[in-house]
Amino acid sequence: MTDLSTEGQVPKTGIAGLKQNLQKDIISGFLVFLIALPLCLGISLACGYPAIAGIFTAIIGSILATFISNSELTIKGPAAGLIVIVIGAVTEFGFTGGQDPAADLQAYKLALGVGVAAGCIQILFGLLRVGSLGDFFPLTVVHGMLASIGIIIILKQFPITLGGHAKGEPLELLAEIPEKVMHMNPGIAIIGLISLVIMFCFPLIKNKYVKMVPSPMVVLIFAVPLGIYFGLTHEHSYIFRGHEYHLGEAFLVNVPGNMFSAITHPDFSALKTVAGWKWVMMFALIGSIESLLSAKAIDMIDPWKRKTNQNRDLLSVGIGNTVCSFVGGLPMISEIVRSRANIDNGARTRFANMYHGIFLLLFVALVPFLLHQIPLAALAAMLVYTGFKLAAPREFVQVYRIGVEQLIIFVGTIIAVLATDLLVGIAIGIGLKFMIHIINGVPIRSLFRPYLDIERRDDDTYTVITRYSAVFSNWIPFKRQLEQLGLIQKKNIILDMSDTRLVDHSVMEKLHVLESEFEENNLKLEIIGLENHLKLSDHPLASRKKGLATLRRITIFADTTLQDQFEQEFINIGIADFVAMECGGSGIKDFTKNSEKIKARVCTEVLTVPAKAELVLDYLRKQIMPRYAITVCVENVRAVLPGYS
Repeated sequence: MTDLSTEGQVPKTGIAGLKQNLQKDIISGFLVFLIALPLCLGISLACGYPAIAGIFTAIIGSILATFISNSELTIKGPAAGLIVIVIGAVTEFGFTGGQDPAADLQAYKLALGVGVAAGCIQILFGLLRVGSLGDFFPLTVVHGMLASIGIIIILKQFPITLGGHAKGEPLELLAEIPEKVMHMNPGIAIIGLISLVIMFCFPLIKNKYVKMVPSPMVVLIFAVPLGIYFGLTHEHSYIFRGHEYHLGEAFLVNVPGNMFSAITHPDFSALKTVAGWKWVMMFALIGSIESLLSAKAIDMIDPWKRKTNQNRDLLSVGIGNTVCSFVGGLPMISEIVRSRANIDNGARTRFANMYHGIFLLLFVALVPFLLHQIPLAALAAMLVYTGFKLAAPREFVQVYRIGVEQLIIFVGTIIAVLATDLLVGIAIGIGLKFMIHIINGVPIRSLFRPYLDIERRDDDTYTVITRYSAVFSNWIPFKRQLEQLGLIQKKNIILDMSDTRLVDHSVMEKLHVLESEFEENNLKLEIIGLENHLKLSDHPLASRKKGLATLRRITIFADTTLQDQFEQEFINIGIADFVAMECGGSGIKDFTKNSEKIKARVCTEVLTVPAKAELVLDYLRKQIMPRYAITVCVENVRAVLPGYS
């Protein structure tokens, strides 16, 4: 990432910025082009579109977005997250996977018509200023949606890395994997599996000079010569272990010699059907959500903390999608992986996005024959890796750490998407989230409306008291009120959440982001009143539920000489609540020797969370009990007490 200490002030924008940052933006644009080229081809083919369609999208998106959006570092283009939607649309429109070229072309044209309509809706979204649309969807459901997309990408692309085909529903494809492995084409599988190994192992390489070459390019450096070695440019067969396998150009990327001859215009007849409009809404909603979330994520890691106008960016995506679909391109979004690479490569302004598109245009226009040398198995391997990143085991672990209820929603969304489709799966995930909120005591009336009381503390500060709940579904008006009072009126805000029954994870995370925005504007957003809320996990952004906390009470009977030692150890562990009381009594040994002897003893009680209670018990077992006669009692209690974490 760019170091502000060495790079100076915020880069200029407009024509002045074009001149000031020319060298850095061109270098970054070229490096992003190296990543984008194979991914655009692979995503297109995975969507059932011609390979060149993704290139059209990246070129058009990069040029239009540069002059319409104010997002400085996002890269616009086709994204793996839209594969499931697009292939679903063309499949419903009659796509056969190459068995009937005429039917495939018609399905492609119908999907383009859907893309134009979806782009127009996104333009309306931008003009109507609904850029906050992405804030409605709970983060766990969105992550579940992306993970399910990743799983579907893996299931559909892994057979292609082995030289086979994939057709059917996700759960069917999962059941067919052993058969695909048993009937792999060994020559193609060598290319695909080597490509997979490169993609998975490349992040482990630490050499900075090797890392200068993007991993997709490293794959092509190995895959293209292997394709030439196996003679994929001409049709032939070979025998391996008694089985005959076919090789030929069908296993290579097919691109036209003249890119303009590949321009295809949409067929709007699908818009006369209910199914057509279902896909229009899928394209528009999912594409908009992914694009908005990606733009926000990139804003958070922008070295200069510049903020994207979400409505303007959505407008640019809508215009770009409309134009792309008119000429045969894929839907586009703000793509997060290439955008992150753009930042890491030193980009400073939006012109880096434009340069990456220009490099794509020059490459495809001048040397299209090189694209024909790329094996499809290598592109499929890149997409398998992309799918794995979306659905990696660490995603499940991270969600579990936020809370068990979040894992239920996350896994529930994944299963629902795999068993039904994307839109129904998301709806089920959101419904599951609502159900858990209601079980946790959220009043139905506060699910969509925040109840806020505003008090003016002094000239510079407002106190905002939140009642009932602060959850994902009432966050948009909630946030709007905080921004109006704080960021627009330039006032500090004390947000009192003591009267809320539940503050969910989505709101906790978004409040954390909003705190940073206040700090950037030299303001303060102070959140109070959560001391009596029970965290549903140890994660700092876990949901908070008002109620009784489960604590552990440890009672220790010991000699008075140990009192100071106990207190010091409790303080070292971080326990503030304990009490020591003098009492009389005797141990069993003293009692047997002299039943009338009563010794001065101390009774110490500790109240703490289970994790710290274990530290106390460990200390007593190892350091005290081997040397002193003490009695220890432990019990679980429910308490309303502040300060536990």
